[in-house]
Amino acid sequence: MDAPTQGAQRKAGLGQGIILVISGFLPILAIISLAPAVPTILDHFHDVANASLLVPVLVSAPGLAIAVLAPFAGLAVDRFGRRPLLVWSTLLYGIAGALPYFLDSLYSVIASRLLLGVTEAAILTIVNTLIADYYDPAGRRKWLVIQGVTGSALAPAVIAASGLLTELRWNGVFLIYLIALPIFAGMYALIFEPGKSTTADSSAGGRTPAFPLQAVALYGAVTLLASTIYYVFIIQGGLVFREVGIDSPSRVGTLISVASIGVPIGTLLFGYLGKRTTALQLAGVFALLGVGLTGVGLSSDYKIMVALLLLQQMGAGLTVPSLIAWAQGVLPFAHRGRGMGIWASCFFLGQFTSPFFVAGARALTNGTVQAAFVTMGLVALAAGIVALTALLKAKPSPADVLP
Repeated sequence: MDAPTQGAQRKAGLGQGIILVISGFLPILAIISLAPAVPTILDHFHDVANASLLVPVLVSAPGLAIAVLAPFAGLAVDRFGRRPLLVWSTLLYGIAGALPYFLDSLYSVIASRLLLGVTEAAILTIVNTLIADYYDPAGRRKWLVIQGVTGSALAPAVIAASGLLTELRWNGVFLIYLIALPIFAGMYALIFEPGKSTTADSSAGGRTPAFPLQAVALYGAVTLLASTIYYVFIIQGGLVFREVGIDSPSRVGTLISVASIGVPIGTLLFGYLGKRTTALQLAGVFALLGVGLTGVGLSSDYKIMVALLLLQQMGAGLTVPSLIAWAQGVLPFAHRGRGMGIWASCFFLGQFTSPFFVAGARALTNGTVQAAFVTMGLVALAAGIVALTALLKAKPSPADVLP
């Protein structure tokens, strides 16, 4: 599992790929693990003013920290290196993630979730940076597919375990973050600092290429939009099931885990679409998210809801690797940390703002979560048309010609 050598240069092997794949799941775990627990946490804090808004904010609070700090993490990565920041951020992730188990104040829990977000900002930025550092475009696509499929395989178990832990105690779900401790040990042993010459895109003649501002602005804006829609179900899923009569956290966790089979299907779809244009990938992302959310919002029976949720989960499986691959494809080594930090900032800003958009959609409709889902689904479908039109008119990027 050690990194093989190529002359005097270390080359990433199986061990590095595996630890990056598992580490990349940590920021996603931080949000999906709470999906079955939201109703119970809301019940526990029902006497707190504005609890109906603050509890979803509790779930998405790490997104605020990532949105603010990821660009700075990216700058630090490009300036000081990848490995130290990644290793110690993972250790702190495990400690900060489990901290709410020992707290009983809503505001203290939110504060601990913000600390968790600080660690996620570093982990997410560096993992995506290292995948691009260690591998060529075909290798990146392979490991992104493996990452998505592995995350999909782990997610149902995480969601089901979260439901069971929540049944035992309202904040029992937070113990699941201790999984970061063995990941930290593996990371400490396997991750190495890449040299510029290990990448396929070293600048010609030793000159540092200009920062691709226009390309970063484009993928950042689309990422923010896609993320806001992506997180609608992840944050509000427990509440939407309650509106069709499913109140048990363990039952909600089971139903969500059944529908989540769509995530690996979406990731495998990326394995096919990833060889084609970014515009085609984004069209698939917005179409699946839009149809799925609209269908869930219109469902009156939980069985129909689960069937339509499958489409939304397929869109979720396609979303992350499509957006990451797009960003990786336009970033040179010298600016990769900074560029991936901006990507992470945009993606998790969407996580933080998503509850506010859902709250606004509820206010504009009949006040139900399902009505908000319909509104957000229609926005996704409209956004897909607009984004596809804009990207088809744009000059093709390097991400559109992957081998």
